[in-house]
Amino acid sequence: MLYLFLDKQTIKLIFLKKTILGQQEVSFFEKKYESVFLENGRIINSDLLASAIKEAITSSPDKINDSSVFLILPQESFYFVRTQVPPDIAPSAMNSFIEDKARSSFPQDLNDCLTATFTRGTETEKTISFFGLARDIYEDFLQALSLIDLKVQSILPETLAYFKLFEKTLRNEKKENILYINIGDKYVSGYLYDSYGLLDNKRFQAELTPDTKIEEIVKTKITELASSQIKLNRIILSGQPSETIRQDTFTKSVGVWTNPLKRIVPNFYEEYLKMLIIEGKKAFPLLSIDVCFGGFIFSSENKEFSFFKNGFKSHKRGLNLTKTKLPTKQILLFIGSFILSFLLFILVSKIKLPKMPNLFSKVKPSPTSIPTPTPTPTPAFKKSDLKIKVLNGGGVKGKATDVKDILTKKGYGEIITGNADNFDYLKTEVQIKESFSQISSVLNKDLEDYLSSFKQTVLDSSSTADLIIIIGQDFK
Repeated sequence: MLYLFLDKQTIKLIFLKKTILGQQEVSFFEKKYESVFLENGRIINSDLLASAIKEAITSSPDKINDSSVFLILPQESFYFVRTQVPPDIAPSAMNSFIEDKARSSFPQDLNDCLTATFTRGTETEKTISFFGLARDIYEDFLQALSLIDLKVQSILPETLAYFKLFEKTLRNEKKENILYINIGDKYVSGYLYDSYGLLDNKRFQAELTPDTKIEEIVKTKITELASSQIKLNRIILSGQPSETIRQDTFTKSVGVWTNPLKRIVPNFYEEYLKMLIIEGKKAFPLLSIDVCFGGFIFSSENKEFSFFKNGFKSHKRGLNLTKTKLPTKQILLFIGSFILSFLLFILVSKIKLPKMPNLFSKVKPSPTSIPTPTPTPTPAFKKSDLKIKVLNGGGVKGKATDVKDILTKKGYGEIITGNADNFDYLKTEVQIKESFSQISSVLNKDLEDYLSSFKQTVLDSSSTADLIIIIGQDFK
């Protein structure tokens, strides 16, 4: 499994391959790039991100041959609401209660989101963290990963990966406020938690300069929280520079008990560290790729957590993944119409029509040579093998997804959707690689109910797609 973390300019990954003895051979990668991949949790350029991920995978000394991805995304990619469940609420009403809270908080229709819940608490007091991932954000990540033949197996917010790294240090009888801090080369960032999970989904971030000390930044944050009536009980320190920080002196300096992550993990998650086998007996860079290691622990201990349980509930764009009740009235009308048509056919077939005189019986047509039709060449590849991009160039909302559904029913394989460079395309255009040019006549036949013809051009052989369809305003 490939545990992949994506952030604004950062890619981190660990690749785990299970051995016969149940251990995990591990490869890892971490790099901060000059290019910006994400803005507010959304992909800026799919091709650029896909190229960077490919570089990360190929840079590994061990060959990564698993296409399954456990995708860890920044918290800002998700909608978030947290609620305390009343002790008297019935289990059957739990989902409705949480979803009503989310509907009033999320800026987007809940039916158009993938959702997941994380529950923690005691028998009498339960707190639920509810996460939502918008359809367009999810599809953009799918598209970027599909360009390099990767498939999303699971999705996790980074905040849950961090929480998992110190969850076992929490005690049910004691409620704490905890600040998880990640120290980088130029920035100090982190999230605020309590004993039940994420407390504030806004990332705390401050610039680290040669003139500022980490202790000063942390003390400023502690004062800010105190002014909001939040007393901080504990600080968790991560990031490579935290390796040199002394626990006792840092605690004394900031006035809040500090736990370095380098001490927590060996004491509370030793069984996971023992599972890892690193080539050449290198040290596992826990403080650099803590989020990926937290994702690994989370996936092992929280198998019930999933964004894919309910799927999208919206019917707008044909992505209905929920069960639907068949309309009984329409089915009965259809059956009745079929029976009536069948009886009418039997009746008509029994009526003997008068024979018409054969006016042309004596005419013997002279034999003519019939030209042999030129057979349409059969493509040397399957439609299901093609990598296709469908881009909306006509401006009709959801049109790219509709065309994707049409092509899928016709037997085409890997299809990703997106928007064209503009919405002013009057005529549909199809770009095809020369090596797949035979698909032109097949595609024309498959789309004849929606399109009279299309403009065809040659697609550059270096393109990741084999076929690009830009939907124009002429597409029915």
